[in-house]
Amino acid sequence: MAKRSLVVVESPTKVKTIQKYLDSKYIVKASMGHIRDLPKSRLGVDLKKGFKPEYRILPAKRKVLDELKKAAEKADALYVATDPDREGEAIGWHLAQELRVNGRKVYRVMFNEITARAIKAAFANPGRIDQRKVDAQQARRILDRLVGYNLSPLLWKKVQRGLSAGRVQSVAVRLIADREREIQAFVSVEYWTLHARLRGQNPPEFVATLKEVQGNKADLPSEADVHAVVVALEGRRWTVKAVTRGERKRNPAPPFITSTLQQEAGRKLHFSAKKTMLLAQQLYEGIELGAEGSVGLITYMRTDSVQVSREAQAEAREWIGARLGAEYLPASPPVYRSKKGAEEAHEAIRPSAVGREPKALARFLNKDQVALYRLIWERFVASQMLPAIYDTVAADIQAGDCLFRAQGSTLKFRGFTAVYVESREESDSTAEEESEAIVPPLTVGEELALLGLDPRQHFTQPPPRYTEASLVKLLEERGIGRPSTYAQIMSTIQERGYAKREKGTLYPTELGLHVNDFLVPLFPGIMDVEFTAQMEESLDKIEEGDVPWATTIQRFYKRFEKELKEAGKSEPGATGQACPQCGRPLLERWGRYGKFLACSGYPDCKYTQNGGGNERGRTAEVVPGQVCEQCGKPMVIKEGRYGKFMACQGFPGCKNTKPLTTGIACPEDGCGGQLVERRSRRGKAYYACSNYPRCKFILWQRPIPESCPRCGAPFLVERYARGKRLARHCVRNGCDYAKEAEAAAG
Repeated sequence: MAKRSLVVVESPTKVKTIQKYLDSKYIVKASMGHIRDLPKSRLGVDLKKGFKPEYRILPAKRKVLDELKKAAEKADALYVATDPDREGEAIGWHLAQELRVNGRKVYRVMFNEITARAIKAAFANPGRIDQRKVDAQQARRILDRLVGYNLSPLLWKKVQRGLSAGRVQSVAVRLIADREREIQAFVSVEYWTLHARLRGQNPPEFVATLKEVQGNKADLPSEADVHAVVVALEGRRWTVKAVTRGERKRNPAPPFITSTLQQEAGRKLHFSAKKTMLLAQQLYEGIELGAEGSVGLITYMRTDSVQVSREAQAEAREWIGARLGAEYLPASPPVYRSKKGAEEAHEAIRPSAVGREPKALARFLNKDQVALYRLIWERFVASQMLPAIYDTVAADIQAGDCLFRAQGSTLKFRGFTAVYVESREESDSTAEEESEAIVPPLTVGEELALLGLDPRQHFTQPPPRYTEASLVKLLEERGIGRPSTYAQIMSTIQERGYAKREKGTLYPTELGLHVNDFLVPLFPGIMDVEFTAQMEESLDKIEEGDVPWATTIQRFYKRFEKELKEAGKSEPGATGQACPQCGRPLLERWGRYGKFLACSGYPDCKYTQNGGGNERGRTAEVVPGQVCEQCGKPMVIKEGRYGKFMACQGFPGCKNTKPLTTGIACPEDGCGGQLVERRSRRGKAYYACSNYPRCKFILWQRPIPESCPRCGAPFLVERYARGKRLARHCVRNGCDYAKEAEAAAG
């Protein structure tokens, strides 16, 4: 019986799709990702033997590997068909090490799309595992292990138990933290603009903006300045001084690469980078299309190349010509340039078949899958089309010593915008609105009618916080990370609690700022953006065969080891206070409820004291008059998942907790309880009696200890909206007393 060849892919989803394109002599199986890695319980890197890694079979993959070995025993050749990047190359290398198939009969096949054409072409011309790619991935893994394994225990000791740090993730957190500090330090400056509403001989009415006063650039820092200009313009004639007409082309964007896909999906679809890559993986690996079976709908989604195959370009041109007309086609397919260092063997992210239009696939895909597929499909088709053409006009208008300018454009030829328009950065929106305004036909010397002057007050704005899209863009521009790591960076910094994403915006948490402030002065190397980018370049050089991988790690570790030793001697968080139990210095530390003070003699002395801030930036405090019923120590305010509560200062020795009291007695007759703050399962604050469930009195608005001047009720409640206090009012039945917030505050 003739032996068969074993084909190993990473994902089980690919197995069925690929198997149908190969004949019966091939058997396709999945490795489910990596089968080996460095051990979890120890460093796993021999520092004295050239940083030799110690690989171990992952416990969760033993059963998978056993099945692969059984299949390999019956095969006379192994085809490694893992993903076409460094990570895939390394997975394939590890597989080859474990699956010994007749000595040298190990082949590497790569394809950028899971289609019959691509699969058959790959198996017709198999190659060998690229050791340089393996070395580059191995170097990255060892670098990350050296940093994580050494930094995490330091953070445990100096900041908080359970923390961890990563080589690239820490730099991403620094970028977010630096931006937050920049925003906090920003001082807004007032400025004004002046706009004239005008009418000429031809409709429509239009708007011109003040550009010059007495030949100098208009500068209106205050309302008084703009008022002076308005006064000077009274009774002046408004005439057209110059008219400039032209034509502007707007070129289509290149087809997607990993970073631009994550950015555009974030801006247009509000997807996180992680969600975008998960959906793209599904589209790439294969979707069941009814009778057609499982079909890979897009090319490989981890790429930094904008190259496109001739076949794909020809297919796009055929669709464009048939559906839109030959006038939308350039004379020859456009050529886009990838950035320096991109893997040109890869293709951009595109549909595997342009003929599969999004609307035709909608019944086979879920809502998010079809949204992402449509984005990829439209972007690719548009990239093969002619530019859009606009007629532009700029008119200079003289009024006394002032020069106003009106700018506008009208679409002359749709070009690629007939299919797709890429999103614009928020900072471009105002300029875009002005340039696309409509200006009527004007002639030099024409007198215009002034319909009104519109002064507008503005304030300079701080730089915006990063979104996942803008942070990915910055990481790419600064050379930090690679296509395969962007989504992981985004998810890791949030999962570790160093950043949070709210309405698409990334904020550093108090913990993230604290850890960043600890690491930056002690590790100027690994926390430096430029140094991290240089390490990425070094990994590229390993793949290119220019530098041995161990040499790169040695250069890095020499600096890192020195910084690590100095950091071990440091004692951050000094408070200048002495421990009341042993006299040693008290240090500021971080716990699950925020900052606290701890004895530097830990673990010999376990004294702790509540203090500092918590994750929301408020100050923790001892509750006046409240002592623990179990041990007699003071009760302190802490903040947990569902808001503030009282806890014994003797924690963890004493774990007594109780709700935070407002100090206001329950209004129910004979109850004797107090109103305490609680949180619903959805996190909304409410106020209930401490004698619950015996007393079920409840308020959804904050009570304040101010008696009602109308009925004498012992407290009022405050009504809030969007974080602002609107009014105080009485909740006693029959009393309609209410007082606006401004009056109450006064």
